[in-house]
Amino acid sequence: MDKQKNKGVLITFEGIEGSGKSTQAKTLYEWLISKGYDCVLTKEPGATLIGKKIREILLIPQKEEIVQEAELFLYLADRAQHINLVVKPALKKGKIVIIDRFIDSTIAYQGYGRGISIEFLTKLNKFILKDLYPDLTFLLDLNPEEGLKRVNLRNKTDETARLEVRFEQEKLSFH
Repeated sequence: MDKQKNKGVLITFEGIEGSGKSTQAKTLYEWLISKGYDCVLTKEPGATLIGKKIREILLIPQKEEIVQEAELFLYLADRAQHINLVVKPALKKGKIVIIDRFIDSTIAYQGYGRGISIEFLTKLNKFILKDLYPDLTFLLDLNPEEGLKRVNLRNKTDETARLEVRFEQEKLSFH
């Protein structure tokens, strides 16, 4: 990566629950910073003020079920805020942007997991992203049973993680 280049770089981390996305994204961010690169580490959902509110709605178990259409549009609303307020401005400044979860998660969870049309999801993401797509995506692959075992272990020791259990409660076939 050329430090003098004025175009930013977009790197995303994708994978199932417990695969280590957040850990690896943070590790890459810290390594790049140590090498003198100007970087932004961010996540979906929850990287903006509105995104944090959306994240609360999406990830904290509710007394009322969130229907799949509402879930989808909440994630997309977060993505629109995130792209326009965090990602694009950083890329315009030539920064390396590292995102924990991005469009592939929407295709996996809402598409394959919830059964929403992949073609429809692709059109919605294109509407939000315009011409913006990752320069590099790391897909962390892990057996779903092992990933969920890791998540359950993490949830026993981390109060914040313990609250965010919606996807972990899905059937194994969902993952």
